Amino acid sequence: MRTRQILCPTDFSLTASHALSYAIEMANLYGVSLRLVHVMSEPFSEHHYGIAVDSVEQLDRQVEAAATENLEKLELKIQQGLNHGLTVKTVLRKGDVLDEILEESEVGQVGMIVIASHGHRGISHLLNPNIAESLANKAKCPVLVVK
Repeated sequence: MRTRQILCPTDFSLTASHALSYAIEMANLYGVSLRLVHVMSEPFSEHHYGIAVDSVEQLDRQVEAAATENLEKLELKIQQGLNHGLTVKTVLRKGDVLDEILEESEVGQVGMIVIASHGHRGISHLLNPNIAESLANKAKCPVLVVK
């Protein structure tokens, strides 16, 4: 752990921001760099659900541009919070969220993953996939789930 990076997946939510604070604190504590990853999933398919776009490609470009902009803003914020000499790398992936986070944890030589819990309860917990729980069960490194 002390020689490997910390991976922090984000969906740009308030809960993910809270988890990011823990990831920064852990990176400073262990003296390791941080990897911030956002996975663009494909929720819209060909139907777009009433979103006005000319093409699937246009929608994809817009989502990617917004994600890249958000990652750049977070990168600046994170760098200010990291101790001197530590770095942050942002990664934008596309595909299945769980699979892409697991892949990033392996190629990035990650020693720990810090991820936000989705916070659903009751029937909502049953209807929504819990990425944090699945990640904790499948990752090859320790996973810290933050509420």
